[in-house]
Amino acid sequence: MLSRTADHLFWMARYMERAENTARMLDVNYQTSLLPQSLDMSEQGWRGLLSISELTGSYSQQYREVTAAHVMDFMVRDEKNPSSILSCVRAARENARAVRGALTTEVWETQNQTWLEFNRLLLDGAFDRDPGTFFEWVKFRSHLSRGVTVGTMLQDEALHFLRIGTFLERADNTARLLDVKFHALAGDYFGAGHVKESQEVDFYHWSAILRSVSGFEVYRKVYRNVIRPERVAELLILRPDMPRSLAACMNEVVANLQLVANQGSSETLRRAGRLRSDLQYGRIDEILATGLHAYLTQFLDRVGDLGVGISRDFLVPMAA
Repeated sequence: MLSRTADHLFWMARYMERAENTARMLDVNYQTSLLPQSLDMSEQGWRGLLSISELTGSYSQQYREVTAAHVMDFMVRDEKNPSSILSCVRAARENARAVRGALTTEVWETQNQTWLEFNRLLLDGAFDRDPGTFFEWVKFRSHLSRGVTVGTMLQDEALHFLRIGTFLERADNTARLLDVKFHALAGDYFGAGHVKESQEVDFYHWSAILRSVSGFEVYRKVYRNVIRPERVAELLILRPDMPRSLAACMNEVVANLQLVANQGSSETLRRAGRLRSDLQYGRIDEILATGLHAYLTQFLDRVGDLGVGISRDFLVPMAA
């Protein structure tokens, strides 16, 4: 496959996944903001959301204060923000258009219709009237895009690059969400070398985090008791049967990398395999003992390095 074609497919999938994850994070913050809480806590939540996406600097260039309305507007429909849902959906559609011949008619029409409908909803004021329903629509379109892709495309290199892009982006976003939200909510809940007992864990805030990754029902099925931060961490980091966990994402990345491997990609595949092994044989008590923030920061660095390696080995080289 031509590297330019692979590049467009990879980024089409990444941008669509990024749009969904942004909608998920905005939705959980929006729902949480409706709960009884101080103005300071509410502002901290929105600041954390900007921090997750590394947008604090660009946001502060446009707005003086951090408010729910400003953050949502900035992250949903600001054309100057490359990580806004508008920018992501547009970029996904443009990448799909560039490789129209490598996609089935159903995949292309799904991407194109998503872009057209997204703009119509914004013009009709659907986002302003009911942000929650709007975010659900974005998530549904992302699900539809993945389903149509898997259900209609030949299982060749084109599909493998789409899958690599999807799960690399998902791993990155899940790690960012965990890092910021755990830091904000857990405080000193996690002690050095052990997990402190807590009698008052905020059920609504932890359940909101689980819902943001469609993990609330999964948590109940797996653990069958009260929501505890260390178990939330275990579910979203180490459980390979949880679709949005770091372990599940890396399993998919490695499996698809193996299917497109070439003579020059052995080092990238080795690094991906090692990262998957660390998750496969990791234990949550060891992760918490060394520090969750440090672990997730290192994970994000390794995922970023992996993305650079994939670009170097298969795609259009990244600009220096």
